[in-house]
Parts: sequence; C-alpha cells; structure tokens
Amino acid sequence: MNVVRASHAGFCMGVALALHKLDTIVASRPGERVATLGEIIHNPQVLEDYARKGVQCLHSVGEAEADMSVLIRAHGIPRDVEAELRRRCARVEDATCPRVKKAQLAIAEATASGRELLLYGEAQHPEVRGLISYAAGESRIFSSLAEMEAMLEKTPPEGRSVVLAAQTTQDRQIFDEMNRRLVARLGASLVVLDTICDATRERQEEAGEIAARVQAMVVAGGKSSGNTRRLAELARMRGVPTVLVETAGELNEADFAGVRAVGLTAGASTPRYIIDEVEKKLRAMA
Repeated sequence: MNVVRASHAGFCMGVALALHKLDTIVASRPGERVATLGEIIHNPQVLEDYARKGVQCLHSVGEAEADMSVLIRAHGIPRDVEAELRRRCARVEDATCPRVKKAQLAIAEATASGRELLLYGEAQHPEVRGLISYAAGESRIFSSLAEMEAMLEKTPPEGRSVVLAAQTTQDRQIFDEMNRRLVARLGASLVVLDTICDATRERQEEAGEIAARVQAMVVAGGKSSGNTRRLAELARMRGVPTVLVETAGELNEADFAGVRAVGLTAGASTPRYIIDEVEKKLRAMA
C-alpha cells in the first residue's frame, strides 16, 4: 500500500526541549530522585520508558519531597502550584514549552487591568488549567463555536473589555471564526492574543492536504493527547476514514481493505520510532 507520510509529524520543539531537559537531569544526577509534576508529555510509551529509568510521575504537588529534582511538564502548571512546588523542593526545573510560557505571560499582561479572559480550549487539560491561572480577572472556557455562542447568550460580555486566547494546540480555523464573530459583537473592546503555535498550524494544514489525496488516514500518538485527537478529527471532517493508534500493533488490516493510498501523520508528542513502525506495517499491507 502507498503511504503518504506527513513531513510535519512527531515531536514539536516544545516536546523535544522538555525531553532533552529531562534526559540531561537523569544523566547528570545519578542516584538522585528525579520526578515530573504531571506527565511530561502525553505519550504512554515515552512515560513507560522514563518510569523504567526511575523517573517518578507525581500526580499532585503534595507528593513532592525536599530531596527530589522535579521537572515542570511541557504543558505548564498553574501559578499557585508552581509556587508551592518551589517551596517544597530545592531543585525545580521548568520544562514548560516556550510557546505555552509565552501564552501564559501574554494572558497575564492582557488581563492585568481586570479584563475577562475567553479561552478556547479543553477545560480539564493541564495546559488550560495553567493558562487561566495567569488571568488577573474572570475567565471562561469553551471548546467549540456552539459552546462559545451558548455561553455568550447566557451571559453577554457587552460593555466590558474582553481578551480572546486559545490553548496552543487548538484548531486555527475555528479560532479565526471565533475571532470574527466576537469582533462583530464587541468591536474595539476585544483584545485577541495569537497563542496557537505554528507547529500546530503546520500539522493541521498538512493533515488536511494529505486527507484530500488519500482514501484513509492514520494518526499515530497518545490517545490522551489533545493535539493528536484533533488531527484525527480534522481528517474525519474531510470525509476520510481515519484511525488513531498509539502503536503499530493496533493497526487492523481489515480497516484498509481496498485502500490504495493511506495518509500518515502523528501528534506532537509521538516518538519518531513509533511513526516509523506504523509506516512499515502499513506498507506491508496488500
């Protein structure tokens, strides 16, 4: 089977930096207790590899102990949690993605006067919980255009200055439409922050282009990864049968019966070796 593999797939800059920082800590501090606060990235195979190396994943700041070296995950953490972590541990390393950190600081600056934050994102995602902690005023979160419209109908923001921002891995086209509708409604009282990262845009655009040329799509990556799920959603929106797999072993040849060309892309937290294994198995299919 012909496989059209995306050139923009696998680790983004922020993920690569975070893992490099963790690798450096593990290698340079033998015998020291090393931990991450939350999952360093959303990929189960990567997390299992670090667990085998002795890296502990803390589920709350209350688990942090003074003798640990603790790394802040790529998604970032809320401001109050970071303050508590630094109080508890002498060695805290910040591996927050630079794009996420930039978004955090932009939200802090734009809302410093008390403006309300309207955030396009997944309410329970760790990055979103971190982002809203930087808002000086009130904040509201929505994950779709319909949810935004319903929220605004229930509690209109007219007469107030508002900031619109997004989780860094959200859909650019949907965000642009949100921007358009809010500008029509609020005019000059709306401040828009461009917080969706270029890596997300590139992956989404390329996935759409590939989906238009193939008969099926495969997205490789962690099923808990928001940006990975969105790539699969985008491909399905193009009307192409799409499967999301974490490993090559999850591929089912029956799903590709009669398919001559399949597209392959991957989330920003997917290791290259997994993408390679998925491609190899797809190419071996009749």
